[in-house]
Amino acid sequence: MRLYVGDEWAEAHHDVELMDVSGRRLAKARLPEGVAGMARLHAMIGEQLGEDADDAQVLVGIETDRGPWVQALLAAGYAVFAVNPLQAARCRDRLRVSGAKSDAADAHMLADMVRTDSHQLRPASQDSAEAEAIKVVARAHKTLIWERTRHTQRLRHALRDYFPAALEAFEDLDAADALELLAKAPDPASAAKLTIGQISAALKRARRRNVGDKAAKIQQALRAEHLGQPAVVTAAYAATAGSQTAILTVLNQQIKTMQEQVDAHFGQHPAAEIILSQPGLGPILGARVLAEFGDADGRYASAKSRRNYAGTSPITRASGKKKVVLARFVHNDRLIDTLDTQAFAALTASPGARAYYDRLRARDLGHHAALRQLANRLVGILHGCLKNGTLYDEATAWPPRSEILAA
Repeated sequence: MRLYVGDEWAEAHHDVELMDVSGRRLAKARLPEGVAGMARLHAMIGEQLGEDADDAQVLVGIETDRGPWVQALLAAGYAVFAVNPLQAARCRDRLRVSGAKSDAADAHMLADMVRTDSHQLRPASQDSAEAEAIKVVARAHKTLIWERTRHTQRLRHALRDYFPAALEAFEDLDAADALELLAKAPDPASAAKLTIGQISAALKRARRRNVGDKAAKIQQALRAEHLGQPAVVTAAYAATAGSQTAILTVLNQQIKTMQEQVDAHFGQHPAAEIILSQPGLGPILGARVLAEFGDADGRYASAKSRRNYAGTSPITRASGKKKVVLARFVHNDRLIDTLDTQAFAALTASPGARAYYDRLRARDLGHHAALRQLANRLVGILHGCLKNGTLYDEATAWPPRSEILAA
């Protein structure tokens, strides 16, 4: 016996619907988040299965693959399918052309999707606790870096409007020395009064080289004449810039703290050695790769499946006589960012990767397109190493072209 469950999560509750193999609704309810809601869901399923519970299969469709609720569903032995929200939206349009939407109707739609199309959906695999922990810290670390970039751009825009000399004086606005000096002198007048000793002290604390020359250049840039704003406007800008420098200082500290956590968790995972053997992957990038791919056995049936999930493999659109091959624009942003960075680093770490990239460029492929194809090749190499439990080997990964042609 099979039972199909649609689970639409919305803030603090779940709308669920139970359906049989014919598509008939058996039960529906709105359940609270937490233990009480999960207990009620188990009771509803138990009432429908009755004495056949031991031999029954329960398939659950839900628009997420993480969180305590999903973990509880997997622990109960249910087959959970994490439906992509884009897939769910397309299916919703198929069932209701009016555009109407409700949580109860979405629960019905999810149940019907797993009833008719479960073979087309990716089951949610249960990663190890170690991999889940790595995902938490790796994503937190990357999010903090993204936040630092956003706040740095906000600071840059503010300085451009009232204190352009600071942009000439400091190459990296999020560097420790720049933040210290901007916090001490956030406006042109006070910055012009900074002495060589004060600037040098900040550079030394930031462990800069050629302190004397850099301090003189910074002081000269801060004392150069520029167009300015009225005093009251400058004071307002200085206050906003001061808040941004304070935020960036804290972000730098927390990024360093989270990096230590990533290193500690990733180093304990059994697959860390294999991942670190890949060209272009260090502890941080390796942790992100492991976090986004996961470590559940059997999640990726082949290297092609892993490439498709990564978003590095191309897609083909063919209709009539027209056929085009395009890059995938729907992908995991965190994963594709990591793989692009790995591909770029592999250009200097792996002679084979460099030769492969050069051949692509010789075919008039652009830099980013060539990097994407290199990343696609590296994902396949990683899959083979993880599947066979072997470390990366340059000769095996990049055999001579004569051997490839002969094969």
